[in-house]
Amino acid sequence: MCFAVQACHVAPLEKPQKLVVGAEQPALYLPKLAGKRVGLVVNQTSKVNNQHLVDFLLAQGINVQVIFAPEHGFRGDHDAGEKFNNSIDKQTGVPLVSIYGKSKKPAAEVMASVDIIVFDIQDVGVRYYTYISSMHYMMAAASEANIGFMVLDRPNPNGMYIDGPVLEHEFQSFVGMHAIPLLHGLTVGELAKMIVGQGWLNTDKPLALTVIPIANYHHQMPYSLPIKPSPNLPNDLAIALYPSLGFFEATPISIGRGTPYPFQVIGYNKTSLGDYTFMPVSTPGAAIKPKLMNETLIGQRFYQNAQTNHGGLTLRYVIQWHQAFAQQHETFFQHPKFMDKLAGTDKLRKAIIAGQTESEIKASWQPALTEYKALRQQYLLYN
Repeated sequence: MCFAVQACHVAPLEKPQKLVVGAEQPALYLPKLAGKRVGLVVNQTSKVNNQHLVDFLLAQGINVQVIFAPEHGFRGDHDAGEKFNNSIDKQTGVPLVSIYGKSKKPAAEVMASVDIIVFDIQDVGVRYYTYISSMHYMMAAASEANIGFMVLDRPNPNGMYIDGPVLEHEFQSFVGMHAIPLLHGLTVGELAKMIVGQGWLNTDKPLALTVIPIANYHHQMPYSLPIKPSPNLPNDLAIALYPSLGFFEATPISIGRGTPYPFQVIGYNKTSLGDYTFMPVSTPGAAIKPKLMNETLIGQRFYQNAQTNHGGLTLRYVIQWHQAFAQQHETFFQHPKFMDKLAGTDKLRKAIIAGQTESEIKASWQPALTEYKALRQQYLLYN
């Protein structure tokens, strides 16, 4: 016991160790790339401190043969869904091969030009965000070409949440390829391990998978992305709301593409909930032709503040807006098949139409989520 009259020794508080992403631990991966022909799956988020991974590897004498560009392009300046062609990166002279559009998997002759594929892209932990689908196709291509696949892991900003319907096989698409929940609680490295371990590549050839893990990371750790992962996820608030507002992509309603606040506003020109007004306009590199372009919309805007947690998945907004449309006898799920692909099931859309509450719908997910959580434990690299 220490009394006031005594000199007390108080142990200094330990500083939390700095999080270090996989790409910033070159001692773990450069030896594995030395002397090999390397293909990179990268975009604007692929940074080693302040240097792009491509530039860093070239400076280290690594033989970068080709860059594979996913949705939004190598530099992250293409609109959602915008197709782009193969080209040459002007800054490095390295060939660029599109893996978004018709050719999601490179031709065999392209794969024959490399010995290993390195994937280093910041994901947001939501099943319908397509970077993980591109990773799947590239893993399959590497397996078929009998070459290695390396993931330089990065945190999942939504990694503390596991929620949403688990995808059903008949609703598999590029916006949902795996039997995982909408919020799956995995990093891309952990998901890559699951894809291999569960045999989801649909190939009888083994894949030599290497994951360079994040140092000093756990899934409950908040992580603010240093670079926006795509044009319409510009900040932490948009990333937090993305799982809940993504369903509106299958409706006539705008969620702010073509405004300064994508995935932070909801609005429509006829039916309204709220009194916030905004106008989507053509925004090259983010939304060339946004929904309801040049129309004044009325609805809701969300703000980041200490009192409000927008994280996780809520059905509140999609249910409220569906009810408002139903009262006006307007069609809410304008693209029902797309809604079902986003949800990974048709049960969510049908439950909303039937008037089920959020708690009733979420209760229906629990048996599949319990099963998934047990499966997830096998592939975790972090607590």
